[in-house]
Amino acid sequence: MIRIVFMGTPDFAVPPLKALAARPDFEICRVITQPDRPKGRGRKPSPPPVKKAAMDMGLAVSQPEKLNTDAMVEELTALAPDYYVVAAYGQILSQRILDIPKKFPINIHASLLPQYRGAAPIQAAIRNRDDTSGVTTMVMAKALDAGDILLVKETPIHPEDTAQNLHDRLAELGAELILDTIDQINAGRLTPTPQDPEKATYAPMLKKEEGRIDWTLSYLDVVAHIRAMNPWPGAYTQLSDRRIKLFTARAGSDTATDPPGTVCAINDAGIHVAAGKGTVIIEELMGKSGKRLTAEQFLRGHSLALSDRFE
Repeated sequence: MIRIVFMGTPDFAVPPLKALAARPDFEICRVITQPDRPKGRGRKPSPPPVKKAAMDMGLAVSQPEKLNTDAMVEELTALAPDYYVVAAYGQILSQRILDIPKKFPINIHASLLPQYRGAAPIQAAIRNRDDTSGVTTMVMAKALDAGDILLVKETPIHPEDTAQNLHDRLAELGAELILDTIDQINAGRLTPTPQDPEKATYAPMLKKEEGRIDWTLSYLDVVAHIRAMNPWPGAYTQLSDRRIKLFTARAGSDTATDPPGTVCAINDAGIHVAAGKGTVIIEELMGKSGKRLTAEQFLRGHSLALSDRFE
């Protein structure tokens, strides 16, 4: 029986946890996740997605505020795991913690390492208009996402992908890849490969203000930005004194004569806005009610005319 300590917190980590728990030859001896945090209007403590999934499966859960303590070293050592499997846990593991598994501490990272180390690789791949993304399993090291690579699985990035679409696809790929990774290690068929640090790029945690749209960019870059910021932090722009949140958009014409941000056409396709080069067709955005609306629905309750200008 292979003993595994699983560490993860958000939705991305749930498919790998479920895949590991479904294997009869694996024992999830502990699930470690972040503490419950206040959420919503009532600010009531809410359990993270991994805790909910673990409890549904009857798995033992720990939620330390700080992982790198003497108490947690003792607890994890007593569990005698063969592996850690870590997926978007949210805390950096000390070397004392990393040294506990008999075989490897393995991390599931949502990029093709060494590209996009850090907290926001999915958004970076879409915003940079990459053709492909993927998931990497690696042996964890103290340096951020710098450990030796175990396996990689790629997926194309489609023009209509948002960060949410790609996130969900990569989470499922991560579930497949972690099973393959552990199986190949146990069979003696897998040797960790060092990353090339000269090829490393970084995708740090996004800030809310990074959702602001720069209409002076090309139409392709604006569309990529809108899709990359969906669902968080959300792409937004200003119209007079109103902040407008945009969810999906697509490329329009590759030429535009109006100043960037100008509404240059309104039709069944959506709201056409001039960019630094070309036009962007806004398909979904947020109305006064806070609801997500199609462009057609938005226009029924909001005045918007040709020559109006976003920010």
